[in-house]
Amino acid sequence: MPGNMPTPPKTLDEWAEMLRVQEMPIFSNTASHIYAYLDDRNKGAMELAAIILQDPNLTAKLLKVGNSPYYNPSKQKMNTISRAIVVLGAEVIRELTLACSFFEAILTSSNKERANREIALALHAAVQARELAVIVGDTSPEEVFIAALLHNIGHIAFWCSNNPQARKIHELIERSGLRSSEAEKQVLGFSLRDLGKRLGKSWHLGGLIEEAMSRPEAADSRIRAVTMGHKICEALKAGGDSASMRDCLSKLAGMTGKTTDELSERIEKSTRQAIQIARQFGANDASRFIGGGLAVARAADEEADAKPDKKQLQIQILQDISSHISGAIDLNVLFQMVLEGIHRGVEMDRTLFMLLTPDKHTLKEKFSLGWQKPVGGEKIQVHNSEAQANLLFGALHQSEGVWQYPDQQPTLYTAQIVERIGRHPCFVFPVHAENKAIGLIYCDRSINGLPLSGEDFTAAKHFAKQAHIGLTLYRMKAH
Repeated sequence: MPGNMPTPPKTLDEWAEMLRVQEMPIFSNTASHIYAYLDDRNKGAMELAAIILQDPNLTAKLLKVGNSPYYNPSKQKMNTISRAIVVLGAEVIRELTLACSFFEAILTSSNKERANREIALALHAAVQARELAVIVGDTSPEEVFIAALLHNIGHIAFWCSNNPQARKIHELIERSGLRSSEAEKQVLGFSLRDLGKRLGKSWHLGGLIEEAMSRPEAADSRIRAVTMGHKICEALKAGGDSASMRDCLSKLAGMTGKTTDELSERIEKSTRQAIQIARQFGANDASRFIGGGLAVARAADEEADAKPDKKQLQIQILQDISSHISGAIDLNVLFQMVLEGIHRGVEMDRTLFMLLTPDKHTLKEKFSLGWQKPVGGEKIQVHNSEAQANLLFGALHQSEGVWQYPDQQPTLYTAQIVERIGRHPCFVFPVHAENKAIGLIYCDRSINGLPLSGEDFTAAKHFAKQAHIGLTLYRMKAH
Protein backbone atom coordinates (compact mmCIF):
# COMPACT_ATOMS: atom_id res chain seq x y z
CA MET A 1 0.00 0.00 0.00
CA PRO A 2 1.47 3.45 -0.87
CA GLY A 3 2.81 5.39 2.08
CA ASN A 4 0.35 8.25 1.68
CA MET A 5 -2.73 6.01 1.91
CA PRO A 6 -4.39 5.87 5.34
CA THR A 7 -4.49 2.47 7.03
CA PRO A 8 -8.05 1.06 6.95
CA PRO A 9 -9.63 0.95 10.43
CA LYS A 10 -9.81 -2.48 12.05
CA THR A 11 -10.74 -2.11 15.71
CA LEU A 12 -13.75 -0.40 17.27
CA ASP A 13 -11.53 2.45 18.54
CA GLU A 14 -9.95 2.94 15.10
CA TRP A 15 -13.37 3.06 13.45
CA ALA A 16 -14.66 5.60 15.96
CA GLU A 17 -11.62 7.82 15.50
CA MET A 18 -11.75 7.62 11.69
CA LEU A 19 -15.43 8.56 11.59
CA ARG A 20 -14.91 11.38 14.09
CA VAL A 21 -11.89 12.96 12.42
CA GLN A 22 -12.22 12.13 8.70
CA GLU A 23 -15.89 11.51 7.97
CA MET A 24 -17.81 13.81 10.34
CA PRO A 25 -15.45 16.61 11.45
CA ILE A 26 -18.20 19.24 11.03
CA PHE A 27 -20.37 17.52 13.59
CA SER A 28 -17.42 16.71 15.86
CA ASN A 29 -16.34 20.35 16.09
CA THR A 30 -19.85 21.73 16.56
CA ALA A 31 -20.76 19.13 19.17
CA SER A 32 -17.60 19.76 21.20
CA HIS A 33 -18.09 23.53 21.07
CA ILE A 34 -21.73 23.31 22.13
CA TYR A 35 -20.92 21.06 25.08
CA ALA A 36 -18.04 23.37 26.08
CA TYR A 37 -20.62 26.17 26.04
CA LEU A 38 -23.03 24.13 28.20
CA ASP A 39 -20.32 23.29 30.74
CA ASP A 40 -19.66 27.00 31.36
CA ARG A 41 -22.64 28.49 33.20
CA ASN A 42 -21.21 31.99 32.75
CA LYS A 43 -21.70 31.86 29.00
CA GLY A 44 -24.76 33.52 27.49
CA ALA A 45 -26.77 33.35 24.29
CA MET A 46 -24.17 35.28 22.29
CA GLU A 47 -21.55 32.59 22.87
CA LEU A 48 -24.00 30.04 21.45
CA ALA A 49 -24.78 32.38 18.54
CA ALA A 50 -21.05 32.80 17.86
CA ILE A 51 -20.61 29.02 17.54
CA ILE A 52 -23.44 28.86 15.01
CA LEU A 53 -22.36 31.91 13.03
CA GLN A 54 -18.91 30.43 12.39
CA ASP A 55 -20.56 28.28 9.70
CA PRO A 56 -22.69 30.20 7.13
CA ASN A 57 -24.31 26.99 5.82
CA LEU A 58 -25.24 25.92 9.33
CA THR A 59 -26.64 29.41 10.04
CA ALA A 60 -28.83 29.37 6.93
CA LYS A 61 -30.10 25.85 7.59
CA LEU A 62 -30.87 26.54 11.25
CA LEU A 63 -32.86 29.68 10.39
CA LYS A 64 -34.76 27.78 7.69
CA VAL A 65 -35.67 24.87 9.96
CA GLY A 66 -36.27 27.17 12.94
CA ASN A 67 -38.82 29.16 10.90
CA SER A 68 -40.75 26.00 10.00
CA PRO A 69 -44.20 25.47 11.57
CA TYR A 70 -42.88 22.46 13.49
CA TYR A 71 -40.45 24.56 15.55
CA ASN A 72 -42.11 27.95 15.20
CA PRO A 73 -45.89 27.45 15.30
CA SER A 74 -46.40 31.12 16.26
CA LYS A 75 -44.86 32.04 12.87
CA GLN A 76 -42.75 34.85 14.32
CA LYS A 77 -40.34 35.48 11.45
CA MET A 78 -36.68 35.12 12.46
CA ASN A 79 -33.88 36.41 10.23
CA THR A 80 -31.06 36.42 12.78
CA ILE A 81 -29.67 33.79 15.11
CA SER A 82 -29.93 36.37 17.90
CA ARG A 83 -33.70 36.72 17.43
CA ALA A 84 -34.12 32.96 16.97
CA ILE A 85 -32.59 32.45 20.42
CA VAL A 86 -35.04 35.00 21.87
CA VAL A 87 -38.10 33.50 20.14
CA LEU A 88 -37.31 29.77 20.44
CA GLY A 89 -35.07 29.77 23.51
CA ALA A 90 -31.44 28.73 23.91
CA GLU A 91 -32.37 25.10 24.64
CA VAL A 92 -34.29 24.65 21.39
CA ILE A 93 -31.52 26.42 19.43
CA ARG A 94 -28.89 24.20 21.04
CA GLU A 95 -30.72 21.05 19.96
CA LEU A 96 -31.44 22.46 16.50
CA THR A 97 -27.76 23.34 16.08
CA LEU A 98 -26.72 19.78 16.87
CA ALA A 99 -29.34 18.42 14.48
CA CYS A 100 -28.38 20.80 11.66
CA SER A 101 -24.64 20.16 12.05
CA PHE A 102 -25.37 16.42 12.15
CA PHE A 103 -27.19 16.60 8.80
CA GLU A 104 -24.54 18.94 7.40
CA ALA A 105 -21.97 16.23 8.17
CA ILE A 106 -23.79 13.16 6.89
CA LEU A 107 -25.24 14.74 3.75
CA THR A 108 -21.78 15.61 2.47
CA SER A 109 -21.25 11.88 1.84
CA SER A 110 -22.43 10.26 -1.38
CA ASN A 111 -25.29 8.51 0.34
CA LYS A 112 -26.52 5.14 -0.82
CA GLU A 113 -29.97 3.68 -0.30
CA ARG A 114 -29.05 2.00 3.00
CA ALA A 115 -27.62 5.27 4.33
CA ASN A 116 -30.79 7.15 3.38
CA ARG A 117 -32.92 4.49 5.09
CA GLU A 118 -30.89 4.94 8.30
CA ILE A 119 -31.21 8.74 8.10
CA ALA A 120 -34.96 8.43 7.50
CA LEU A 121 -35.34 6.13 10.51
CA ALA A 122 -33.34 8.50 12.75
CA LEU A 123 -35.34 11.59 11.87
CA HIS A 124 -38.71 9.85 11.87
CA ALA A 125 -37.99 8.27 15.28
CA ALA A 126 -36.86 11.66 16.63
CA VAL A 127 -40.13 13.34 15.63
CA GLN A 128 -42.21 10.47 17.08
CA ALA A 129 -40.16 10.50 20.32
CA ARG A 130 -40.54 14.26 20.69
CA GLU A 131 -44.32 13.95 20.32
CA LEU A 132 -44.37 11.25 23.03
CA ALA A 133 -42.33 13.51 25.30
CA VAL A 134 -44.86 16.31 24.77
CA ILE A 135 -47.79 13.98 25.53
CA VAL A 136 -46.30 12.86 28.87
CA GLY A 137 -45.37 16.42 29.86
CA ASP A 138 -41.58 16.15 29.54
CA THR A 139 -39.86 19.44 30.41
CA SER A 140 -37.34 19.22 27.53
CA PRO A 141 -38.83 17.43 24.50
CA GLU A 142 -36.02 18.88 22.35
CA GLU A 143 -33.50 16.82 24.32
CA VAL A 144 -35.58 13.69 23.66
CA PHE A 145 -35.64 14.61 19.95
CA ILE A 146 -31.82 14.77 19.79
CA ALA A 147 -31.37 11.57 21.82
CA ALA A 148 -33.65 9.70 19.39
CA LEU A 149 -31.99 11.32 16.36
CA LEU A 150 -28.54 10.18 17.49
CA HIS A 151 -29.66 6.84 18.95
CA ASN A 152 -28.39 4.96 15.87
CA ILE A 153 -25.46 7.29 15.19
CA GLY A 154 -23.11 4.32 14.70
CA HIS A 155 -25.30 2.93 11.90
CA ILE A 156 -25.64 6.30 10.16
CA ALA A 157 -21.96 7.22 10.41
CA PHE A 158 -20.93 3.79 9.11
CA TRP A 159 -23.34 3.64 6.17
CA CYS A 160 -22.46 7.20 5.15
CA SER A 161 -18.73 6.48 5.25
CA ASN A 162 -18.52 4.83 1.81
CA ASN A 163 -16.24 2.15 3.29
CA PRO A 164 -15.98 -1.07 1.20
CA GLN A 165 -16.87 -3.14 4.28
CA ALA A 166 -20.36 -1.59 4.18
CA ARG A 167 -20.96 -3.47 0.91
CA LYS A 168 -19.75 -6.72 2.48
CA ILE A 169 -22.26 -6.40 5.32
CA HIS A 170 -25.08 -5.54 2.92
CA GLU A 171 -24.28 -8.55 0.70
CA LEU A 172 -24.06 -10.86 3.72
CA ILE A 173 -27.50 -9.77 4.95
CA GLU A 174 -29.03 -10.15 1.48
CA ARG A 175 -27.33 -13.48 0.66
CA SER A 176 -27.56 -15.39 3.95
CA GLY A 177 -30.49 -13.67 5.65
CA LEU A 178 -28.41 -12.92 8.76
CA ARG A 179 -29.67 -10.31 11.19
CA SER A 180 -27.92 -6.98 10.76
CA SER A 181 -26.12 -7.15 14.12
CA GLU A 182 -24.81 -10.65 13.34
CA ALA A 183 -23.55 -9.59 9.89
CA GLU A 184 -21.87 -6.51 11.43
CA LYS A 185 -20.01 -8.61 14.01
CA GLN A 186 -18.96 -11.16 11.37
CA VAL A 187 -17.42 -8.48 9.11
CA LEU A 188 -16.26 -5.86 11.63
CA GLY A 189 -15.87 -7.78 14.87
CA PHE A 190 -18.33 -5.49 16.65
CA SER A 191 -21.88 -4.21 16.20
CA LEU A 192 -22.79 -0.78 14.89
CA ARG A 193 -24.67 -0.28 18.17
CA ASP A 194 -21.30 -0.58 19.95
CA LEU A 195 -19.81 1.87 17.44
CA GLY A 196 -22.55 4.37 18.26
CA LYS A 197 -21.79 4.14 21.98
CA ARG A 198 -18.10 4.74 21.33
CA LEU A 199 -18.82 7.74 19.09
CA GLY A 200 -21.10 9.16 21.77
CA LYS A 201 -18.23 9.03 24.26
CA SER A 202 -15.67 10.51 21.85
CA TRP A 203 -18.03 13.41 21.12
CA HIS A 204 -18.78 13.80 24.86
CA LEU A 205 -22.52 13.74 24.12
CA GLY A 206 -23.40 12.43 27.58
CA GLY A 207 -26.78 12.93 29.23
CA LEU A 208 -29.89 11.35 27.77
CA ILE A 209 -28.14 10.51 24.47
CA GLU A 210 -25.64 8.14 26.10
CA GLU A 211 -28.16 6.87 28.68
CA ALA A 212 -30.58 5.79 25.95
CA MET A 213 -27.73 4.09 24.05
CA SER A 214 -26.45 2.25 27.14
CA ARG A 215 -29.77 1.37 28.80
CA PRO A 216 -32.42 1.18 26.04
CA GLU A 217 -34.67 -1.11 28.13
CA ALA A 218 -34.64 1.16 31.22
CA ALA A 219 -37.97 2.15 32.78
CA ASP A 220 -37.09 5.87 32.76
CA SER A 221 -39.86 7.73 30.90
CA ARG A 222 -37.44 9.77 28.81
CA ILE A 223 -35.45 6.73 27.70
CA ARG A 224 -38.74 4.97 26.92
CA ALA A 225 -39.78 7.90 24.72
CA VAL A 226 -36.53 7.55 22.76
CA THR A 227 -36.81 3.77 22.31
CA MET A 228 -40.55 3.85 21.58
CA GLY A 229 -39.93 6.48 18.89
CA HIS A 230 -37.79 3.89 17.11
CA LYS A 231 -40.25 1.06 17.77
CA ILE A 232 -43.07 3.11 16.22
CA CYS A 233 -41.03 3.42 13.02
CA GLU A 234 -40.27 -0.29 12.96
CA ALA A 235 -43.96 -1.13 13.51
CA LEU A 236 -45.00 1.20 10.68
CA LYS A 237 -42.79 -0.82 8.31
CA ALA A 238 -44.88 -3.90 9.14
CA GLY A 239 -48.08 -1.97 8.41
CA GLY A 240 -50.64 0.06 10.32
CA ASP A 241 -52.81 -3.02 10.95
CA SER A 242 -49.96 -5.39 11.82
CA ALA A 243 -49.51 -7.26 15.10
CA SER A 244 -46.35 -5.17 15.67
CA MET A 245 -48.31 -1.93 15.46
CA ARG A 246 -51.10 -3.23 17.71
CA ASP A 247 -48.52 -4.26 20.31
CA CYS A 248 -46.79 -0.88 19.94
CA LEU A 249 -50.05 1.05 20.38
CA SER A 250 -50.90 -0.99 23.47
CA LYS A 251 -47.58 -0.09 25.09
CA LEU A 252 -48.01 3.57 24.12
CA ALA A 253 -51.51 3.63 25.64
CA GLY A 254 -50.13 2.37 28.93
CA MET A 255 -47.31 4.91 28.78
CA THR A 256 -49.41 7.97 27.88
CA GLY A 257 -52.96 7.27 29.05
CA LYS A 258 -54.26 8.04 25.55
CA THR A 259 -56.57 5.83 23.47
CA THR A 260 -55.12 3.81 20.60
CA ASP A 261 -57.23 5.80 18.11
CA GLU A 262 -55.83 9.09 19.35
CA LEU A 263 -52.30 7.69 19.32
CA SER A 264 -52.76 6.45 15.73
CA GLU A 265 -53.77 9.96 14.64
CA ARG A 266 -50.76 11.50 16.37
CA ILE A 267 -48.39 8.95 14.82
CA GLU A 268 -49.72 9.73 11.34
CA LYS A 269 -49.43 13.47 11.94
CA SER A 270 -45.85 13.07 13.21
CA THR A 271 -44.98 10.97 10.15
CA ARG A 272 -46.11 13.77 7.86
CA GLN A 273 -44.15 16.29 9.92
CA ALA A 274 -41.04 14.10 9.71
CA ILE A 275 -41.22 14.11 5.91
CA GLN A 276 -41.46 17.90 5.82
CA ILE A 277 -38.62 18.32 8.32
CA ALA A 278 -36.39 15.91 6.39
CA ARG A 279 -36.78 18.11 3.32
CA GLN A 280 -36.05 21.24 5.33
CA PHE A 281 -32.85 19.64 6.64
CA GLY A 282 -31.90 18.86 3.03
CA ALA A 283 -32.45 15.09 3.36
CA ASN A 284 -34.75 14.88 0.34
CA ASP A 285 -33.69 11.37 -0.67
CA ALA A 286 -34.16 10.09 2.88
CA SER A 287 -37.66 11.60 3.11
CA ARG A 288 -38.89 8.99 0.59
CA PHE A 289 -38.27 6.22 3.15
CA ILE A 290 -40.19 7.78 6.04
CA GLY A 291 -43.38 6.01 7.01
CA GLY A 292 -42.93 3.10 4.61
CA GLY A 293 -43.04 5.37 1.57
CA LEU A 294 -46.14 7.28 2.72
CA ALA A 295 -47.09 9.59 -0.15
CA VAL A 296 -47.20 13.13 1.17
CA ALA A 297 -47.33 16.26 -0.94
CA ARG A 298 -44.65 18.83 -0.37
CA ALA A 299 -45.61 21.28 2.34
CA ALA A 300 -47.22 24.39 0.89
CA ASP A 301 -45.08 26.56 3.10
CA GLU A 302 -41.80 24.87 2.20
CA GLU A 303 -39.33 27.64 1.48
CA ALA A 304 -37.03 27.78 -1.50
CA ASP A 305 -33.37 27.08 -0.85
CA ALA A 306 -32.31 30.22 -2.68
CA LYS A 307 -29.91 32.30 -0.62
CA PRO A 308 -31.06 35.93 -0.26
CA ASP A 309 -28.75 38.52 -1.82
CA LYS A 310 -26.81 40.91 0.39
CA LYS A 311 -29.34 43.76 0.18
CA GLN A 312 -32.26 41.45 0.89
CA LEU A 313 -30.49 39.91 3.89
CA GLN A 314 -29.69 43.36 5.28
CA ILE A 315 -33.37 44.32 5.05
CA GLN A 316 -34.44 41.08 6.72
CA ILE A 317 -32.01 41.55 9.62
CA LEU A 318 -33.07 45.20 10.03
CA GLN A 319 -36.64 43.91 10.37
CA ASP A 320 -35.53 41.74 13.29
CA ILE A 321 -33.83 44.73 14.93
CA SER A 322 -36.94 46.91 14.40
CA SER A 323 -39.15 44.21 15.91
CA HIS A 324 -36.93 44.05 18.95
CA ILE A 325 -36.62 47.79 19.66
CA SER A 326 -40.36 48.29 19.22
CA GLY A 327 -40.99 46.18 22.35
CA ALA A 328 -39.16 45.54 25.61
CA ILE A 329 -35.52 46.16 24.70
CA ASP A 330 -32.79 43.84 25.91
CA LEU A 331 -29.53 45.70 25.24
CA ASN A 332 -27.50 42.50 24.96
CA VAL A 333 -29.87 41.14 22.32
CA LEU A 334 -29.88 44.52 20.52
CA PHE A 335 -26.10 44.61 20.19
CA GLN A 336 -26.02 40.92 19.23
CA MET A 337 -28.43 41.63 16.37
CA VAL A 338 -26.48 44.67 15.22
CA LEU A 339 -23.24 42.70 15.25
CA GLU A 340 -24.88 39.83 13.36
CA GLY A 341 -26.29 42.31 10.83
CA ILE A 342 -22.82 43.64 10.06
CA HIS A 343 -21.22 40.20 10.13
CA ARG A 344 -23.72 38.43 7.87
CA GLY A 345 -25.48 41.28 6.08
CA VAL A 346 -22.31 43.18 5.11
CA GLU A 347 -20.29 39.94 4.85
CA MET A 348 -17.51 40.83 7.27
CA ASP A 349 -14.98 38.23 8.40
CA ARG A 350 -14.49 39.59 11.93
CA THR A 351 -16.86 41.79 13.91
CA LEU A 352 -16.35 43.10 17.43
CA PHE A 353 -18.36 45.15 19.95
CA MET A 354 -16.32 46.72 22.78
CA LEU A 355 -17.42 48.70 25.84
CA LEU A 356 -15.48 51.57 27.40
CA THR A 357 -14.65 51.10 31.08
CA PRO A 358 -15.93 53.74 33.54
CA ASP A 359 -12.43 55.24 33.89
CA LYS A 360 -12.36 55.73 30.06
CA HIS A 361 -8.93 54.08 29.83
CA THR A 362 -9.80 50.62 28.45
CA LEU A 363 -12.01 49.12 25.73
CA LYS A 364 -13.14 45.59 26.56
CA GLU A 365 -14.68 43.02 24.20
CA LYS A 366 -18.35 42.38 24.92
CA PHE A 367 -19.33 40.33 21.84
CA SER A 368 -17.35 39.09 18.84
CA LEU A 369 -18.00 37.07 15.69
CA GLY A 370 -15.52 35.38 13.37
CA TRP A 371 -12.41 35.72 15.53
CA GLN A 372 -10.39 32.55 15.21
CA LYS A 373 -9.70 31.86 18.85
CA PRO A 374 -10.51 28.86 21.05
CA VAL A 375 -13.86 28.56 22.86
CA GLY A 376 -13.46 30.33 26.17
CA GLY A 377 -10.38 32.24 24.92
CA GLU A 378 -9.39 35.55 26.48
CA LYS A 379 -11.46 38.63 25.69
CA ILE A 380 -9.80 41.35 23.63
CA GLN A 381 -8.80 44.49 25.56
CA VAL A 382 -7.19 47.69 24.27
CA HIS A 383 -5.80 50.35 26.63
CA ASN A 384 -5.42 54.08 26.09
CA SER A 385 -1.90 54.01 27.47
CA GLU A 386 0.20 54.93 24.45
CA ALA A 387 1.68 58.35 23.68
CA GLN A 388 -0.43 58.82 20.54
CA ALA A 389 -4.04 57.89 19.78
CA ASN A 390 -4.46 54.36 18.53
CA LEU A 391 -6.95 53.03 15.95
CA LEU A 392 -9.79 52.36 18.38
CA PHE A 393 -9.48 55.26 20.82
CA GLY A 394 -9.00 57.60 17.88
CA ALA A 395 -12.30 56.41 16.39
CA LEU A 396 -14.21 57.08 19.63
CA HIS A 397 -14.10 60.81 18.91
CA GLN A 398 -15.57 60.47 15.40
CA SER A 399 -19.33 61.00 15.11
CA GLU A 400 -19.95 58.98 11.92
CA GLY A 401 -17.37 56.23 12.14
CA VAL A 402 -14.15 55.79 10.17
CA TRP A 403 -12.83 53.68 7.30
CA GLN A 404 -9.14 53.10 7.95
CA TYR A 405 -6.27 51.72 5.89
CA PRO A 406 -2.94 50.82 7.58
CA ASP A 407 -0.88 52.44 4.80
CA GLN A 408 -2.79 55.73 4.96
CA GLN A 409 -2.71 56.12 8.77
CA PRO A 410 0.16 53.93 10.00
CA THR A 411 0.54 55.74 13.35
CA LEU A 412 -2.93 54.56 14.43
CA TYR A 413 -1.80 50.93 14.14
CA THR A 414 0.26 50.92 17.30
CA ALA A 415 2.09 47.87 18.67
CA GLN A 416 -0.89 47.16 20.96
CA ILE A 417 -3.37 47.28 18.06
CA VAL A 418 -1.21 45.06 15.85
CA GLU A 419 -0.82 42.51 18.65
CA ARG A 420 -4.50 42.32 19.57
CA ILE A 421 -6.28 43.02 16.28
CA GLY A 422 -3.72 43.08 13.48
CA ARG A 423 -2.98 45.51 10.66
CA HIS A 424 -5.99 45.41 8.36
CA PRO A 425 -8.31 47.78 6.48
CA CYS A 426 -11.37 48.16 8.69
CA PHE A 427 -14.49 50.07 9.67
CA VAL A 428 -14.83 51.44 13.21
CA PHE A 429 -18.06 53.01 14.52
CA PRO A 430 -18.37 54.69 17.93
CA VAL A 431 -21.49 53.90 19.96
CA HIS A 432 -22.92 56.92 21.80
CA ALA A 433 -25.43 57.37 24.62
CA GLU A 434 -26.50 60.91 25.54
CA ASN A 435 -23.70 62.32 23.37
CA LYS A 436 -21.04 60.31 25.20
CA ALA A 437 -19.06 57.44 23.69
CA ILE A 438 -19.71 54.19 25.58
CA GLY A 439 -18.03 51.78 23.18
CA LEU A 440 -17.46 50.91 19.54
CA ILE A 441 -18.02 48.41 16.75
CA TYR A 442 -15.01 47.18 14.74
CA CYS A 443 -15.17 45.01 11.59
CA ASP A 444 -12.81 43.84 8.85
CA ARG A 445 -12.26 41.23 6.12
CA SER A 446 -8.88 40.07 7.33
CA ILE A 447 -9.48 36.33 6.78
CA ASN A 448 -10.63 36.22 3.14
CA GLY A 449 -8.87 39.46 2.24
CA LEU A 450 -11.72 40.78 0.08
CA PRO A 451 -11.75 44.56 -0.47
CA LEU A 452 -14.03 46.94 1.42
CA SER A 453 -16.30 49.29 -0.53
CA GLY A 454 -18.19 52.51 0.04
CA GLU A 455 -21.43 50.57 -0.17
CA ASP A 456 -20.18 48.26 2.60
CA PHE A 457 -19.27 51.24 4.79
CA THR A 458 -22.72 52.81 4.34
CA ALA A 459 -24.49 49.53 5.16
CA ALA A 460 -22.34 48.86 8.23
CA LYS A 461 -22.86 52.44 9.42
CA HIS A 462 -26.62 51.98 9.08
CA PHE A 463 -26.49 48.94 11.38
CA ALA A 464 -24.33 50.86 13.87
CA LYS A 465 -26.96 53.62 13.92
CA GLN A 466 -29.58 51.03 14.87
CA ALA A 467 -27.56 50.42 18.04
CA HIS A 468 -27.71 54.15 18.82
CA ILE A 469 -31.47 54.32 18.11
CA GLY A 470 -32.18 51.27 20.27
CA LEU A 471 -30.02 52.60 23.08
CA THR A 472 -31.82 55.95 22.98
CA LEU A 473 -35.25 54.26 23.05
CA TYR A 474 -34.14 52.03 25.91
CA ARG A 475 -33.14 55.05 28.00
CA MET A 476 -36.38 56.86 27.16
CA LYS A 477 -38.48 53.86 28.22
CA ALA A 478 -36.46 53.49 31.42
CA HIS A 479 -37.28 57.06 32.53
